[in-house]
Amino acid sequence: MSLKDRINDDMKAAMRARETGRLATIRLLLAAIKQREVDERITLDDASITAVIDKMIKQRKDSISQFQAAGRADLVEQETAEVAVLADYMPAQLSEAEVAAEVQAAVTQTGAAGPQDMGKVMGVLKGKLAGRADMTAVSALVKTALAK
Repeated sequence: MSLKDRINDDMKAAMRARETGRLATIRLLLAAIKQREVDERITLDDASITAVIDKMIKQRKDSISQFQAAGRADLVEQETAEVAVLADYMPAQLSEAEVAAEVQAAVTQTGAAGPQDMGKVMGVLKGKLAGRADMTAVSALVKTALAK
């Protein structure tokens, strides 16, 4: 079953169970997927859908930090609930040790010697780790690995 089919099935289940918060989040996700398909005139595969979900999660995390700074606990709660629903559709996240091992392997593979080679290393890692690790944390690990 494709990821898009799973999302549609979950939307139907949320409708039946009358889970309004979950249903609203799934509908937002489906709208974002449909928008990208229409804009680019393509049918998204699972990897592209995962990228859309990752982008939506990042947006919500940014909103959460801004709402916390503004003291809006009600909006923080809503955004946190949306992140939880969206995270269900992401692939299993790698542990910190697994990410560190991938970073070391990529540095060795590319023969990176210093900070100027960060782009090469990140290019290799982006394909391998997209959706399975926080790329901001990966970038920080690459910087420290190349600074040595």
